[in-house]
Amino acid sequence: LPQDSGVLQKKSLSEMEVMEHLTDLSRKNVTTKDYPSFLGAGAYHHFIPAAVGALISRGEFLTAYTPYQPEASQGTLQATFEFQSMIASLYGMDLANASLYDGASALAEAALVAVRETNRPKILVAKSVHPEYRKTLKTVCSGFTVLELDYDSKGVCSQFKLDESVACLIIQSPNYFGNLEDGELLSEKLHKNGSLLILSANPLSLGILEAPGAYGADIAVGEGQPLGLSLNYGGPYLGLFACKNKYMRKVPGRIVGLTKDLEGKRGYVLTLQTREQHIRREKATSNICTNQALMALAATVYLSLLGPRGLRESAELNLRNARYAAELIANIPGFTLAFSSPFFNEFVVRSQRDPQSLNLALLQKHRIIGGKPLGADYPELKDCTLYCVTEMNSKKEIDALAQALQQEGA
Repeated sequence: LPQDSGVLQKKSLSEMEVMEHLTDLSRKNVTTKDYPSFLGAGAYHHFIPAAVGALISRGEFLTAYTPYQPEASQGTLQATFEFQSMIASLYGMDLANASLYDGASALAEAALVAVRETNRPKILVAKSVHPEYRKTLKTVCSGFTVLELDYDSKGVCSQFKLDESVACLIIQSPNYFGNLEDGELLSEKLHKNGSLLILSANPLSLGILEAPGAYGADIAVGEGQPLGLSLNYGGPYLGLFACKNKYMRKVPGRIVGLTKDLEGKRGYVLTLQTREQHIRREKATSNICTNQALMALAATVYLSLLGPRGLRESAELNLRNARYAAELIANIPGFTLAFSSPFFNEFVVRSQRDPQSLNLALLQKHRIIGGKPLGADYPELKDCTLYCVTEMNSKKEIDALAQALQQEGA
């Protein structure tokens, strides 16, 4: 801190002085409220209705304690039950659990379910899956064989070899590059081999895209952050986990069920708890899966407010804005789209100028938060940037991005 600050020369500060000093410091921060942002890569800037924050901050819900015990209140259990019902419907699955930590841990837990179900040791995962998800997968599943599959020229997973040791294939759609994978074709190949298809999907994209369960996915997971959760410097977020009925007793975490008491009144109960605190350790299937109850409640409120129609409209806005931005950028000399596959709200751009210096120029000269340079995770894409466009990016902001890239890209 600067030593010439008059405030800091004092031995002690009043509360008013502390607040004033902290406010001055906070003004140096740059957020998505200050600059237009085109950064995605797993954390997305979406509109959040005011009712979400208002409802989850009520005293009945806002608590630092995770409500996983059987004596959890009926209100908490009902909220979780509604959450499970919505996620199962959204992903086209028979059931969903009461949430996990985040999208990465949900994906790793799904792989463990596949290994337990098939009694096979090999896990295939596409390199088009989020790099952090793949790192988490390798850590959690370090006792098994994890093989990464290259993406093709279209930026999707299309070629892989199967044998009797393969438990599952894990793909993401829309994948890390924003491209849509052919889940139906992959599921047919896998099921003929007795292997499972695990698919990680952006839940917001399912407002317009077919649900994973409809084209043969056995387990569907995802990051729930797009459903009413702010960026929050990367967390806390929400892990989504849904599957077919046949895998119910291998599902990690908790499942809330609906029942009736002796008087015939409706009641909610923790139907399934696979934590080692509740059952014998050797039979426990939970790993890193404490449910994010407050975040799950936020997603529930968000989905309730939007409904099927609102979710579809939001997804269409994301798609429309991203297509408009991609077409503008692709027409700028020195910029091309890296892949030709259909995409949702993210796309990869190849540029003549170094992505890092280009991003810095966008920030310093044009007050725009650019995309994510891909070179650190994908050396072969060192000249590429992942751009994300959501419903929060206006036409004016997209036009400003294209104009700035045209000025700086030469």
